[in-house]
Amino acid sequence: MEWLNYHHLLYFWAVAKEGSIARACERLHLAQPTISGQLRMLEETLGEKLFAKSGRGLVMTDVGQVVFRYADEIFGIGRELQDVLKGRPRGRPLRLVAGVSDLVPKLIAYRILRPAIEMAEPVQLVCDEDTPDRLLTALAEHRLDVVLSDSPITATMPVKAYNHLLGTCGVTLFAAPPLAARHRKHFPASLDGAAFLLPMEGSSLRRSLEQWFDSQNIRPRIAGEFKDGALMKTFGQAGVGIFAGPSAIVAEIRDHYKVAPVGQIDSITERFYAISVERKLKHPAVVTITEAAREKLFGDSPDSQ
Repeated sequence: MEWLNYHHLLYFWAVAKEGSIARACERLHLAQPTISGQLRMLEETLGEKLFAKSGRGLVMTDVGQVVFRYADEIFGIGRELQDVLKGRPRGRPLRLVAGVSDLVPKLIAYRILRPAIEMAEPVQLVCDEDTPDRLLTALAEHRLDVVLSDSPITATMPVKAYNHLLGTCGVTLFAAPPLAARHRKHFPASLDGAAFLLPMEGSSLRRSLEQWFDSQNIRPRIAGEFKDGALMKTFGQAGVGIFAGPSAIVAEIRDHYKVAPVGQIDSITERFYAISVERKLKHPAVVTITEAAREKLFGDSPDSQ
């Protein structure tokens, strides 16, 4: 068995936490050559570089980030052990590190993840929002427990992971109340020439909306295009135009942004997935959020059964 020198790991963890070797020296009361030498020995043992130079400072490499996550867990358990032996037992919360695609509506992400923090067992939720490609890379490197996405991972992606369908729902159009009232009459013909706020070109929802416009012989006036869905809804709240949102969270969108539904488009279907490196989910918090999404959030949709 290959043994890991935990003193070396501690020095690495301290440098990563403090952001520089100099500050780690102050914390550990050690000389800079000592820590620098121990870091080199750890890198030689692991066969990987853990830090890279960035200007005058250091940044962790991808491997360094993986090692740091494990080191953080190891020394967290060590602190817990000391507390227990000193008669100060402290429950250690279950940790859930979730990646949320920047294309998933934030209110949907909240509704999916909320059951985790409502579990009887305390859960520490760590949320990272990024592009799907970057999140899947982090998942493959075991830096994430799960990725929430509006599209499944395909066989062409260089990541071995599995799709777990959380559910499907239709799309509802929203607008500021006066604008919604005006276009609700004679829907959907009333939308011809109406001001719309749309996702950026290339997104699946944008393509679906454009196909639906063509099928209904509707020519909208594009008042704005947005990458960030929350920003798009804020402009919609101000009355700039009509925007689309998942029908599963109509009440949340209406209450949060003070808007009103214009009409529902059942022919457009949005799908949401939990992506994991496991074929069968094992993480207790991931199991909880997937079951809650299927039974409660998307439970009324026949496709989500």
